[in-house]
Formats: sequence, C-alpha cells, structure tokens
Amino acid sequence: MADERKSEMEAVMRKQRAAHHQMRPEPMALRKDRIERAMKLLTDHGEDLCKVMAADFGNRSPHQSMITDIAGTVKFGRYCLKHMDKWARAEKRHVQFPLGLLGAKAEVRYEPKGVVGILSPWNFPVNLAFGPLMQIFAAGNRAMIKPSEFTEKTSLLTKELVEEYFTPDECAVFTGGPEVAAAFSELPFDHLIFTGSTATGRKVMEAAAKNLVPVTLELGGKSPVFMGESADFAKAGERVALGKMLNAGQICLAPDYLYVPESKQDEAIHGVWQGTANMYPTLLDNEDYASVVTDRHFDRLQELVADARDKGAEVIEVNPGNEDFGGTNARKMPLTILKNVTEDMKAMQEEIFGPVLPVKTYGHIDEAIEYVNEHDRPLGLYYFGQDSNEREKVLTKTISGGVTVNDVIFHVSMEDLPFGGVGPSGMGSYHGVEGFREFSHARSVYTQPKIDVAKLGGFKPPYGPATEKAVKTMMR
Repeated sequence: MADERKSEMEAVMRKQRAAHHQMRPEPMALRKDRIERAMKLLTDHGEDLCKVMAADFGNRSPHQSMITDIAGTVKFGRYCLKHMDKWARAEKRHVQFPLGLLGAKAEVRYEPKGVVGILSPWNFPVNLAFGPLMQIFAAGNRAMIKPSEFTEKTSLLTKELVEEYFTPDECAVFTGGPEVAAAFSELPFDHLIFTGSTATGRKVMEAAAKNLVPVTLELGGKSPVFMGESADFAKAGERVALGKMLNAGQICLAPDYLYVPESKQDEAIHGVWQGTANMYPTLLDNEDYASVVTDRHFDRLQELVADARDKGAEVIEVNPGNEDFGGTNARKMPLTILKNVTEDMKAMQEEIFGPVLPVKTYGHIDEAIEYVNEHDRPLGLYYFGQDSNEREKVLTKTISGGVTVNDVIFHVSMEDLPFGGVGPSGMGSYHGVEGFREFSHARSVYTQPKIDVAKLGGFKPPYGPATEKAVKTMMR
C-alpha cells in the first residue's frame, strides 16, 4: 500500500515538473491567478473549513479559526499579489572597475525552483498549508501538500477543495499517516517546507538530504518571556494569557515559560491569572477555548504537570469557574502555572505546546539572558518593559528566530517580516520578500563585453608583466 502511494506521488511530481518545464517562462498573470484561486477557495469554503477544524479538535472556536486560518491567510495572499511584481524583477548588480565602462553587465534573476513540497502540521492546518502556498505560487512554482493525519477531516476537505480549484499539475494534496509523510519527504522536490517539531524536522531533513533537496524548517522550541522590572504586569499578564490560551497553547510560538524578577513573581502570576479569568470566565462549555487535539497530546501535558508536582513545583490551576475537569473527556485543560520549577522537570526540558506555563525568577536580568543562551535557540522571544536599555540588552545578547516586544506571537502576523527559526527552532523563512526568495533560485547572469577582457586583464597565458600588474591591482 505504501509503495502504491509513493508511486502515485512520484507520478504527480513528474506531471508537475513536466508542466513546469513546458510552460517556462510562465506569465506573472498565471501566478496571480493561482493565488487568486487559493484565496477564493478559502473565502468560499471558510465556514466549512472552520467546521471540520472544530470537529478534528473536539472543540475549536470558529471565530478563532476564521481569524488564524482563513482571513489571515486570505490577507497574506492579497499582500503577495500586491508585491510580487516588484519581488520578481531582476536586480542589477555592480561589476568591478573598469568592466562596467567596457560594457559588462551583471544581474540576479529570481526564477522558480519548480515543484515544492509542503509538509503541514495540525495546529493551524489551513494557515500553515496555504500561507506558504501563496508565496510558492508567487515565485512561480507548483506544489504538493501532505497535511497532518491528526486533523483528518480538515485534510480530506482540503484535498477535495484543491482538486476543485486546481489541476493536479498545479497543486495536489496527499492524505495519510506517518508512512505517507515519510515517503513524501523522500521525494526529489526542488524545495521542501516542513512545519512541526524539532525531532520530526531532523528526520525530514535527513530524508531530504538523500536527494539534496533544500529545506525550510519551521520548528519550535521553548520561547521565553522576559518581564523586566519596568513591565506593566497586569497588561503583560493579559497578553501572555491571550498568547498561551489561543488554540489552547498549541502554537509553535506560544510563550513557553516566564522569566520574572524575584520581587515581582506573585504580581506577574496574578497578571496572567487575572488576564485568563477576564477572557475565559469558564472553560468546559466555552466555545472560545479550544480542546487539546488528541488523547495522546492531552496525556503528555498531564504527565508534564504531574512530573513537575512530584519534583517540588507549586501547581496553580487557573480555573475561574471552579469547574470539575475530572468528569469530562472533552480534552479541555485549564491554564496550569508551575512555580519553583527546576531543570530536572520535563516541563523545562521539552517544548510544552499546551496550556502549561512554568515561571522562573531572576535576581538580575543577566541571569535570564545567560539561561536562554545556554539552551537551544528559540523560535520566538518576548520582552515586556519600558526600559529601552534593558530591552536592547536582551535583544543584542540573545538569539531567536523572531521577537515581539511588549506582546507575544504578533511578529508572525506581520506580513512584511520574515518568519523563521534559527538552529534547533528551524532554518529559512517565509513571509516578506524573504519568502519569495526562499522559493526562488537566485540566478546570476553576467554579460561579457566584446573586448578581450581576459587578455586585457593579464589572465591569459603567456603570463607576464600584465599579469603581475593585475595581481597588484587586485590586492590593493
């Protein structure tokens, strides 16, 4: 069965590549038409997609899905349409003196790579498939998508809709479990983008390496929140709560742990508690609050909390409605704050990806900076405070994929900023002009003038005084 699926995927790839070669150079109007069709697919079927996402999660707010997966992605498509002519223009480059005077020319052309694979995750199943797709199309490529098996209904509807709006040689979707994903990641794409965990990212990169396929990896990690002494702890707490509770914390950029001044720990925790209570006075029957996606993920989060409690953490459940979570199988989990955490706790070793929030304290901000630098480079880093010197110290002394100051997560929603990780949190980026370039080949084109440049420059044997002169000139 697995071999059958692999053959099917290989056949589609051959079809896409043949169409790509045959139609080069494709007019910009055709690229734009593909983006417009992707936007129309989302606009026409947004409500249906929100329904299947809710069914896949058990509970997920259609309003939240509309913002994060549908409207945000359509808006990004519009951004690409607006800028792609400028992105696609050839760039003139400088040639060394005196070649320019003699008529030499240099330019960089941004050309389509060909067939790009998208391995998309379950947490934002529409956004993280169609977001990259917009820029893959803008760059003039064709696409094959393997969505997550954890959001099975969404994946099946995505496949149906893509078949309705696109021909198989433009875009195709392949559903299935881990064996399909493994076969997909071994295909000889011209580029592959994967969004998911660091552990799976390693496997994807290893599989892609067999065919020397360039990869964009959007991974995760433990994104820290620095709260400075000068932070407004009530406001900061509410913003952290919003970022941590959105999608029940199942976001690669979710604030993973808080780092707060020793003297302000209780104030910081209260800010998060109050912010959560304001937005979610109840949780169990609250449509605004998402469920954890599967029993396996839910059990893992419960184990993180139990492990921390066993090792001495103080566990604070933010349960404003005093609801009983024991008698439900809805996979709803209240925000669980962990105080007095230590390094041997799993919650401080693994990316949390759910509504659990460890809190660490520092005597001086340098301790927090040092701690973050000793660990894997995170996808996001967040700083709250009004002290510009302290903010710059945190930003210049740490490394992360991106940063939001005085809030969390928002940098990913800025269409003109590149989004990506660094080290174990990923490589490469999309959004902005950088995304267009990620899915393009930067091709150098140099045009030689009629004059014999090699002879003039002393590069032609027999070597002699002209050569020596050239060497001296080059080393000046």
